[in-house]
Amino acid sequence: MPHPLSSLGIAHTLISLIPLVAGLHGFARRRRIEPSTRSGQVYLAGLTLSVFTAFGLSSVTGVNPGHVLGVLALLAAFGGAWVAPRLGVLGRLRPYAQTFGLSFSFFLLLVPGINETLTRLPVAHPLATGPDDPVVKAALLGWLLVFAVGFTLQGLAIRAENRAGSR
Repeated sequence: MPHPLSSLGIAHTLISLIPLVAGLHGFARRRRIEPSTRSGQVYLAGLTLSVFTAFGLSSVTGVNPGHVLGVLALLAAFGGAWVAPRLGVLGRLRPYAQTFGLSFSFFLLLVPGINETLTRLPVAHPLATGPDDPVVKAALLGWLLVFAVGFTLQGLAIRAENRAGSR
């Protein structure tokens, strides 16, 4: 079996499913992750646990790109959830900044997940050899496009909500 998972790796993988499911629930129900809802709170807690458990995973000593993505995801999520709504200077852009931060954190959550999945599955013959493999690069490009289209649609929905509320 190539790349066997350690006990921490298994725990991290299972914990990482929590924000994945909670985020998808938020997107399906409200078109975005809302930090005031139960699924939004579960998302933020799960993301935090996922990032912290990832710090113990590394095939190299020191900080690796996965660690950096985790910290960026936390900054984006908590900046979107708590900071953006309180920044009066943003004015009417606050809901857009909040939505962007939380959606961007979800995007970042799956970047290492895509790489790890493609380099580990199927177990007998993984689809990719590493982060530089063309399969991984194509999947990440596709994921970036999904994020860009998704945030555009979220922005249009926020604008429609604002227009409907101002009538």
